[in-house]
Amino acid sequence: MSARNAFYAQSGGVTAVINASACGVIETARKHRSHIKKVYAGRNGIIGALTEDMIDTSRESARTIAALKHTPGGAFGSARYKLKGIEENRAEYERLIDVFRAHDIGYFFYNGGNDSMDTAHKVSQISKSMGYAVTCLGIPKTVDNDLPVTDTCPGFGSVAKYVAVSTREAALDVISMAKTSTKVFVLEVMGRHAGWIAAAGGLAGSKPGDAPHIILFPEVPFKKREFLKRVRESVKKYDYCVIVVSEGAQFANGKFLAEAGTRDAFGHAQLGGVAPVVAKMIRDNLGFKYHYAVADYLQRSARHIASRTDVDQAYAVGKVAVQLALQGKTAVMPVIKRVSDKPFRWKIESAPLSRIANKEKMLPKRYITKDGFGITAAARRYLEPLIRGEDYPPYINGLPDYVTLKNVAVKPRLKTKFVV
Repeated sequence: MSARNAFYAQSGGVTAVINASACGVIETARKHRSHIKKVYAGRNGIIGALTEDMIDTSRESARTIAALKHTPGGAFGSARYKLKGIEENRAEYERLIDVFRAHDIGYFFYNGGNDSMDTAHKVSQISKSMGYAVTCLGIPKTVDNDLPVTDTCPGFGSVAKYVAVSTREAALDVISMAKTSTKVFVLEVMGRHAGWIAAAGGLAGSKPGDAPHIILFPEVPFKKREFLKRVRESVKKYDYCVIVVSEGAQFANGKFLAEAGTRDAFGHAQLGGVAPVVAKMIRDNLGFKYHYAVADYLQRSARHIASRTDVDQAYAVGKVAVQLALQGKTAVMPVIKRVSDKPFRWKIESAPLSRIANKEKMLPKRYITKDGFGITAAARRYLEPLIRGEDYPPYINGLPDYVTLKNVAVKPRLKTKFVV
């Protein structure tokens, strides 16, 4: 079979290690030039394919591609753009196939989360129906850690490490001043429906009384009276209270504590910041002086404190995606399988995209303490290996030396334009 080109795109919110997956894809593809001629990357994700705005990664040196492994963000640009169902908007899928055909693209690697796996699955289906074979592989990425089948999702381990370290360091600050100043500190972390990141904050403490004293999970309905009682008890017993709250914390009726009343590009409710909501609740009802922080993009871009486990797994799923494609596998995603906790060992397998697309993996009940405010020993066993190891980027003059690509454009071949 003659060599064909590959298309790679990054989707959704980026992470500290998504570029490590891109590195895995490109470096592995370059070792198989007899099957993959070039890897084209979509500028701003899947939009780059629809608008025929692609980047020729072959114009980058081996050294530059290798540097992606320690560079955060999305090197080619990402996008929150969801393709609708095939019957709802067949034109978009047909446009993708037209672009792929024009550029002899026979491999499609889509690096993203739940919605992205659905897109990769649908493209594999429509490519068959249109008589143009495209080998479609999903590559897992999401800080939310909510993709099913895989043990963990690349991007999560580094966020978990950042949150755990930040919670521990902030707690030391607060306790130093608690006698005469701040009594309560609230850290807001990501996690719309799944509390994996919030749970990681629990790793900051190792013995009773250590921070965080309260974790608010999306999976546990928020009860104001019980929450305020726990805050009061913590301040009385320890002189301070540290709270980690997931952005998706919600009441029993499903309404988010911080719902802003708007929707994002994927149709999800836009959240307006839960930390100030919780902090104000404490001030109005208990009168304690407080401070709060919203980790926001800092938690997912902190490559300087990335987990070595996470970096290794992110690169591995990119590498194996190419290997699976060359084996003729399509409509699958490389997944991480945990072999053992002690010693921590893992391997990469594959799973059908149909088992993953549009499905969410919530934090198991056995990982949450009975009172709903903490993590269990089982959660620690799962989480601790994922934040282990350091993989510092190179530094110049005290700052990380991150790479910027040339991102040379591929010349368009289609006469028609497509507007998104």
